[in-house]
Amino acid sequence: MDPKQIRHLLERVQRGEAPVDEAVRELADLPFKDLGFARVDHHRHLRTGFPEVILGLGKTAEQIGTIMAELARTGANVLATRVADAHVEGVLRIVPQARHDALARAMVIEQQAIPDVGRGTILIVSAGTSDLPVAEEAALTARLAGNRVDRLIDVGVAGIHRLLGSRGALEAASVLVVVAGMEGALPSVVAGLTSRPVVAVPTSVGYGASFGGIAALLGMLNSCAAGVTVVNIDNGFGAGYAASLINRKQT
Repeated sequence: MDPKQIRHLLERVQRGEAPVDEAVRELADLPFKDLGFARVDHHRHLRTGFPEVILGLGKTAEQIGTIMAELARTGANVLATRVADAHVEGVLRIVPQARHDALARAMVIEQQAIPDVGRGTILIVSAGTSDLPVAEEAALTARLAGNRVDRLIDVGVAGIHRLLGSRGALEAASVLVVVAGMEGALPSVVAGLTSRPVVAVPTSVGYGASFGGIAALLGMLNSCAAGVTVVNIDNGFGAGYAASLINRKQT
């Protein structure tokens, strides 16, 4: 339940259009709803400005679908990340209104218009096509959080001219999310070309000595460019969320 819904409910009570008992029932599950296998946090939107997000990894299709249904019950938009392809059909049986974003490996229920709460555009910069699942997870998260999102794809340092030809896009954005695997050099290069905040995302893309993204993570943490913020390996959701907080208008 978001602040607008609570305000509307309280105004209805004030005007005598809704009895107090109805308001009590509406608010009874506001802190959380205990489903037995999960405690769904309905209060998170009020605390943080963004509803609870479901991590599909390790959950069954029934668990993902049931949590999505509970979050959707209040009219909220719902995001579930890392939903395995094998679970999609089972989730849709429980929440047929959900949409599967195969590239982002996510499922979404959109019931409300998404307000524009960003100061500017978040640009998702992807080093290679293999990094796109993580980049799209970041883009989807940022969009659902109320931001305008653009993409700059396949501009890794192995062909630096591809990036240099798009410097205008870097400068036009308010926040940059830079996604790269291998040696993870792209965020340092981008941060050295622009004054915009850079959120760096190491991916697990790479050959043996990349150690599943550890090489990229360490490269980004040791960036020679000042001010680069680094999230965990493959954490597109965390990067999209962090960029949204940076880009959020002051209220």
